[in-house]
Amino acid sequence: MPAHEESSNPLVRERAHLAASRAALRAMREDVQALDIRDVTANWVNAAVLQSQIDDRIKALADLTHTPLFFGRLDYLHVVGAEKAEGAEGERFYIGRRHVHDAHGDPMVIDWRAPVSQPFYQASRNNPLDVDHRRRFGYTGGELTAYEDEYLTDPAETEQTSKLLQAEIERPRVGPMRDIVATIQPEQDEIVRSDLGGTVCVQGGPGTGKTAVGLHRVAYLLYAHRERLARTGTLVVGPNRSFLHYIEQVLPALGELEVQQATVEDLVAARVEVRGTDGSVAAVIKGDARMAEVLRRAIRSHVTPPTEPVVVVRGSRRWRVPAYEVEEMTTELLARDMRYGAAHEALPQRIAHAVLVRMEEAGEAPDDRVQNAVARDPAVKAAVKAVWPAVDPAKLVLRLLTDAEFLGAHAEGILTDDEQKQILMAKPARSVKSAKWTAADAVLIDEAADLVARTHSLGHVVIDEAQDLSPMQYRAVGRRCSTGSATVLGDLAQGTTPWSTGSWEQALFHLGKADAVVEELTAGFRVPREVIAYASRLLPAISPGLAPVESVRETPGSLAVRAVAAAAELDSAVVAACVESLRHEGSIGLIAADARIPALAAALGAAGHAYLSPGEETTAASRLTLVPASLAKGLEYDYVVLDEPAAVVDGEPDERTGLRRLYVALTRAVSGLVVLHAAALPEQLG
Repeated sequence: MPAHEESSNPLVRERAHLAASRAALRAMREDVQALDIRDVTANWVNAAVLQSQIDDRIKALADLTHTPLFFGRLDYLHVVGAEKAEGAEGERFYIGRRHVHDAHGDPMVIDWRAPVSQPFYQASRNNPLDVDHRRRFGYTGGELTAYEDEYLTDPAETEQTSKLLQAEIERPRVGPMRDIVATIQPEQDEIVRSDLGGTVCVQGGPGTGKTAVGLHRVAYLLYAHRERLARTGTLVVGPNRSFLHYIEQVLPALGELEVQQATVEDLVAARVEVRGTDGSVAAVIKGDARMAEVLRRAIRSHVTPPTEPVVVVRGSRRWRVPAYEVEEMTTELLARDMRYGAAHEALPQRIAHAVLVRMEEAGEAPDDRVQNAVARDPAVKAAVKAVWPAVDPAKLVLRLLTDAEFLGAHAEGILTDDEQKQILMAKPARSVKSAKWTAADAVLIDEAADLVARTHSLGHVVIDEAQDLSPMQYRAVGRRCSTGSATVLGDLAQGTTPWSTGSWEQALFHLGKADAVVEELTAGFRVPREVIAYASRLLPAISPGLAPVESVRETPGSLAVRAVAAAAELDSAVVAACVESLRHEGSIGLIAADARIPALAAALGAAGHAYLSPGEETTAASRLTLVPASLAKGLEYDYVVLDEPAAVVDGEPDERTGLRRLYVALTRAVSGLVVLHAAALPEQLG
């Protein structure tokens, strides 16, 4: 349609297109549901696989009634991909969460990930990308209620901030995390559409949308490289289960169902049960990358030079491989630095090959079957067991952590004597099952297992809140994408573990992706300017040199800091602040130091106010969540009540970690923050 041409009532026209698009989506779904596969599959296995694929397609075509099917429209000046002939009529595309076509196959909604959709996010008055007219739509409860136009090539129009865009960003949130597909900014879009082959690290302060960018990047990569990632797999790694539950609906809302989600603990927990905890000193040492070399030495120490020849009896003949020749084989395998288990499998074949050479020299004509038979000969098996025995990763780590002499032999020159003492188990366990393994121990076992046999690599891994991983945890995640790529998301200022990373360069090195591109998001879209400015007072103390977030949202009255006269009155003041916040629309988060949670839970209960725990989904009827500060990271609420900042700081083992925890808690609010304190505020808040 030519530029600027519209019907007399555009809103009626757009609602009609929405209704027609929903009907077309239903027809697409019904077509898939009606498929009869009885005569097209050879056996029950093929039928089961095909039916599973059909079921996934049906789920992907579900019409989410409260999720807009399309959120924008592009009117191009010319036909996309054609020569730009003078006077030629342009094309119109509706941009949405998934592709929808009519009965003739003509598109009614274009997937936001398609190349033709990119100008919706990137076009500007300075660079219109052949777009004459961009339209944004506003929705209320799934119904199209408003629209807003930008004529990018009209010199008479002045550039202004989109009110619908601002309203969508600020829309109250109830339930899990929402997608940001309608509000993606140009700098975010560039990261989202980065090529699959490269690893991207996104440093982003609170409210910059880094988590959503990472999830949308997964959705984009699955669209652009579906066949490849269907074979190799994708994974999202989050800091805890509450966080994963919070984000888990974003990808299904975009039509993507086949993405695994896990914590680092989930990834490494397959071999042992974690029942113990480490002190911070021991955890830092166990998480240090130096432990990888200690483990490598310990595993290789099992290889011992042979002292006897290998004698294989075949019929009436005896074939002898001298000890020095077997030693040469083991030396060569060690020099190749292959996986321990792969070398364990290769050695009997090497010995068998040496026997076959002797057979051929004697005039025999053995084939591969003979070599395999020799490799399985009891004499060869016994020799391999003596020279290159099998190693159980958990037993190896248990011995390192319980046998001071064994640890000392392999940590010499790597760990100090004091460091070795710190990681030895106080009460040595007798077996792998009886040991009280810690989370850091499980990572060590995972490292040892990879030294024995290569860990399966996925096509793409997203790591969120990555600043909190130890070097050994980075290595564990890196093994899962050693032949693939990664998206690393985090904020150095929010590192709250004793082992949190000091720089992205260090982190990416341990991940095995030293050549990754580091992008920084500094424009804040979620946290109000007054709130982020207040929290940023902590940056010089917690992360010197890190650029503060510049929020684009100015919300007068969004911050209130209130002193309570006496500590005995604090609980009731906090409850009153929650009641006040509940008068607004949206979700409410009451964040407090972990030690304060029982008292606040009792105060809320006594006042008759029900509350949720992190990870439980908010609803219109239940909007208040009681959040321990240790679980607040990555979560967002429309309004936050923060209890006693000094207690949040004091709840951590050192001041810097405490101030970082406080920085996280201060930046969870999307619309308003109330801070209540009876004790003095930390001096860094000024």
